[in-house]
Amino acid sequence: MRAVFAALALTATCLTVPAAPAAASDNGLSIRPAMGWSSWSFVRRWPDETKMKAQADALVSSGLADKGYVYVNLDDFYQKCDSNGFVVDNYGRWAVDSAKFPSGIKALADYVHAKGLKFGFYVTPGIAKNAVTANKPIEGTSYHAKDIADTSQTHKNYNCKNMYRLNYSHPGAQAFINSWADQMASWGVDYLKIDGVDASTVADVEAWDKALRQTGRPINFALSNNLPIAQATTWKRLANSWRTQGDVECYCGSGPNGSGYPLTDWSHVVSRFNSAASWQQYAGPGGWNDYDSLQIGNGDQVGLTADQRRSHMTHWAMAASPLLLGTDLTALTSVDLAMLKNDRLIAVNQDGVAAQRVVNSGVNQVWRKREANGDYIIALYNTGTSGNSTVSVTWAQAGFTGPAAVTNLWSGASEGTIASSYSATLRPGETRLIRARPAGAATRYEAENATISQGAAESNHSGFSGTGFVNADNVTGSYVEFTVNAAEAGSRTVTIRYANGTSVNRPMTVAVNGAAVQTRDFPGTGDWDTWADATLTVSLNAGANTVRLTGTTANGGPNVDYLDVS
Repeated sequence: MRAVFAALALTATCLTVPAAPAAASDNGLSIRPAMGWSSWSFVRRWPDETKMKAQADALVSSGLADKGYVYVNLDDFYQKCDSNGFVVDNYGRWAVDSAKFPSGIKALADYVHAKGLKFGFYVTPGIAKNAVTANKPIEGTSYHAKDIADTSQTHKNYNCKNMYRLNYSHPGAQAFINSWADQMASWGVDYLKIDGVDASTVADVEAWDKALRQTGRPINFALSNNLPIAQATTWKRLANSWRTQGDVECYCGSGPNGSGYPLTDWSHVVSRFNSAASWQQYAGPGGWNDYDSLQIGNGDQVGLTADQRRSHMTHWAMAASPLLLGTDLTALTSVDLAMLKNDRLIAVNQDGVAAQRVVNSGVNQVWRKREANGDYIIALYNTGTSGNSTVSVTWAQAGFTGPAAVTNLWSGASEGTIASSYSATLRPGETRLIRARPAGAATRYEAENATISQGAAESNHSGFSGTGFVNADNVTGSYVEFTVNAAEAGSRTVTIRYANGTSVNRPMTVAVNGAAVQTRDFPGTGDWDTWADATLTVSLNAGANTVRLTGTTANGGPNVDYLDVS
């Protein structure tokens, strides 16, 4: 491992990330959930160049882009079809319908980029029947479509159908996917949704992951839809997000194929609660559980009351789901726009932690997660459709004891200090979202943001907090140094979270402001995915302090995840 020197003073950052059973995709993307807009919910089967530009314009003019909603994603039905399926280009890839997009996809992506936004695109697995029938060449190779197609099987496709499966034992199959990814990269695609994914398409997801990486362009990789949880660790390893259920749209509008308003209904939103509870453990930096589009923007006609829309956004924020709007941004209502631009709600989503459900009783639900600074974010819901309900949670259920200062995150108002529990009487579909700050809460300092000597910030083991951990070089003297701020001088309890996958102790000297405090052994934790805590008491000065952890043997120190100071 090469030495890394990061001269970045550490401050408290994001919420803790629950332990995950597998490492996330290491493509470096989607460290926090994606935010933006997707064409499917409102535009549905009729996207075109003019509509896409109008939505991009509205994303900027509404101020949503300034809040982080930056993706403009073109979903399905941009392609051209004939009676045999997708019309294809000279190399067997889907042809874009020039009647809908006369300037081409690259020109549209350029338009989006010129506004400071990012452009998203759509595909499904396989190769088009028309490509195989015409035996189109695979770009850059001597192979042809008939060499790589398995014509005995077709893939799921929602538009032109007629997508044959690929034979990945033939090298031309990966070359074909690579050529398609290269084309998208040349157009300026920043986000790719691959739809029709299920347990039988793992090879396709792996091929697209490889293809996107080899383009050299950062492309956020999203999977859809209703993916089986049995393969959750696979989706987490390969992609940046994955749809855990079918569409959130109700398809109950008056237009063709159920298009038009309402876009969704409460039952489709509430169904995401059980899904979020089951999938919670798999979310973390680089990979997120996607609960589908956020249907807020056009008021009650979306199919949800104002209370239900606030609960909709609260749940997506608590679950750390991508926030991809599905409504018509050119017709935003002031009430909904205020919801979408609420900085406190956005921060709950972007903290990068998927909340856990701690109460599930009838229509009453409570979810919680812990922040790096020791605060707890708690959401209470009445999921019913009639009648008020009193929803309660004890601080012990939320994960702490003692009194806490409470802030209402929707309104920003303080609710004072509350001793040991919290209750709210909620209307049907209403939510209460609070921040609870316990007395004496710890401040978390993430190791990956500290000053590192003879080591590196990595993320190749699971269960870490923040965006990674520090792996020290196996040399005496390798260290990680934190800058810790104290409001006043005095003693503090310091907790070091570490992992040691060996059977040999890895001692480190703890020094505060240059003076050694003590040398601590850090014994084996069983493996590198298992984390343990070591606690000690130190004296800090008022203001900035340095806390340095230095390995004292040729093995170096353990992996260090964070420092908690209380």
